[in-house]
Amino acid sequence: MPIHATPRSALLSCRAPRAAALALALAAALATALPAAAQQPAAAATPPGAAASVAVPATAAPEGLYDALGGKPGIARIMNGLVDRAFKDERIGPLFKETKPQALKDSLTDQICVLSGGPCRYEGADMKSAHADLPIRKRDFNVLVELLQDSMDEQGIAFTQQSRLLALLAPMHRDIITVR
Repeated sequence: MPIHATPRSALLSCRAPRAAALALALAAALATALPAAAQQPAAAATPPGAAASVAVPATAAPEGLYDALGGKPGIARIMNGLVDRAFKDERIGPLFKETKPQALKDSLTDQICVLSGGPCRYEGADMKSAHADLPIRKRDFNVLVELLQDSMDEQGIAFTQQSRLLALLAPMHRDIITVR
């Protein structure tokens, strides 16, 4: 049976290692959770004429990832599901108490669009600045990873494509975890 066709119960057993990788990757997602980053208009987050502040991965986005995620509309659906889940989750919901959900959804959509090779522009804060005042622990990332996986699963994103996205996000963890 192909990995993407593996029953969800079988995937749960491999979530621990995946969760760690995705948790690191999704630290980027939490970056926009800061009130300063997620609640200001994008233009206020980056001075006019400045380059988008999304960290550029060491390697280019894997060919076809943007399309595999459903393009910008598909990425928006994934991020909407992620943010809705994060706000409702009792473990990490409090991290988002001063965040406007729609601003976070929009920012994450643009960030993932850029990282996956899409034609978008991310103008949010850099990861280190965005997370500096948040008490983000590794276990918070693990929860967010689970929520992102659930959102991608709900949208029918194949396991291999999920892994490709996580590989792009993982290097950002150094700038995101603030509680060590």
